Amino acid sequence: MNETEVWLEQAIRMARENAANGDGPFAAIVVRNGEIVGTGVNRVGSEHDPTAHAELLAIREACTRLGRTDLSDCTLYASGEPCPMCMGAIYWAKPGAVYYACSKAEAADAAGFPDPLGSFYAEMSGPAEKRTIAVRRHDAQGKLEPFFVWASR
Repeated sequence: MNETEVWLEQAIRMARENAANGDGPFAAIVVRNGEIVGTGVNRVGSEHDPTAHAELLAIREACTRLGRTDLSDCTLYASGEPCPMCMGAIYWAKPGAVYYACSKAEAADAAGFPDPLGSFYAEMSGPAEKRTIAVRRHDAQGKLEPFFVWASR
């Protein structure tokens, strides 16, 4: 068994235990130099938090533990295919690689695991004004001031 298989097997085991305990069937592990620096299991139901996805929790723990937001020398292993929200966090954290075991199609086929809009991916790729949830830009005075402050640091 290679390293990727070992970490994915551990993520799957964590996801299975989490589902058995009543929460979502997902888990993620962040590994750096053969050592786990972050783990997470889906806590959406137990924490009543739609952002409590395994990948986000694992990334948060890894970043806190390493004291930085750049995980380019780390690898993220997930039991399931990351959703668009998790992929956003993954892109911000910049891990060197991401491996997942179960695709979203496999999860839907195996257990009817839902994608609330039918496909977040299709929804997000459409124009903002035509999405199910209205997203509109509104001009506001001083909108660039926080960026000027940030840039001047």
